[in-house]
Amino acid sequence: MFRRRRPCLAVLLLALLTATAAGCGDAGDLRSAGATPTAISPARLWPTMRPAASPAWPYDEVQIETVKGVTAPGDDVRKVDPVAVVRAEVAAHPDDYTAAKAPYRETAARLADCGTGGTGGTGSGRNGGRGARCPVMKPYFRDLTGDGREDMTLGFRLYPTNQTAVRVYTFERHRLVQVFANDDAVIGVELAGRAVIIRSPAGIAGYEYRTTWSWDADQRAMVFSRDEFLRTAPHRPTRARTPAATASPSPVPRPSPTTTPAPAPSASGR
Repeated sequence: MFRRRRPCLAVLLLALLTATAAGCGDAGDLRSAGATPTAISPARLWPTMRPAASPAWPYDEVQIETVKGVTAPGDDVRKVDPVAVVRAEVAAHPDDYTAAKAPYRETAARLADCGTGGTGGTGSGRNGGRGARCPVMKPYFRDLTGDGREDMTLGFRLYPTNQTAVRVYTFERHRLVQVFANDDAVIGVELAGRAVIIRSPAGIAGYEYRTTWSWDADQRAMVFSRDEFLRTAPHRPTRARTPAATASPSPVPRPSPTTTPAPAPSASGR
């Protein structure tokens, strides 16, 4: 009985292998992806147009600034008090923080809730002494300049607006130097390699702006390297049953060139 079953099993196994081979026989074969579209070279428009010699706005302006009065033992940026750094910026820029019409006066006022931790250390301003109203956020440390030493990325809220200040600091010749400064409405901030990526709302549902700032050894600063307008989620416009009387929202304005008002028409032209 056993010997009779073996040929049957062999035949069954051979049938299964044959069926499997028949189903997978073309697994490694090349298949056509269809017709390839014809390549179209870029067409240069207005070739006789005079090229601009300068930018319309300083969107990639390098902002380098020495932080006065803030040091750390061994130039260790981790021993720098971030609250002291923000207070130094407030003192250096009264038009932005403390003047009568300063746009971020509330930020300066809220620094009183950040404690009294001093420069270089482990005081209440750096650790557990901050109140709920303190605008200074947690610092992050990474080598962004490529010199083998950590740098500090710091953020603080710019009240009463919805903007967030993002700064990067490094030590150069025993001086704490700000090598990046950006103020914007922020969705999120990321560090990738030696770059800072800032995500900002675009004002259009399902989209956002994403700007990248990378370390430039020649400029000795984080410089603007990429600006993207990205789709982040599918969006289907909704139709109201009753037409709204208000105008549709417009995107958040981006930097725009400064324009000069046209002269008023003369009396003869009226």
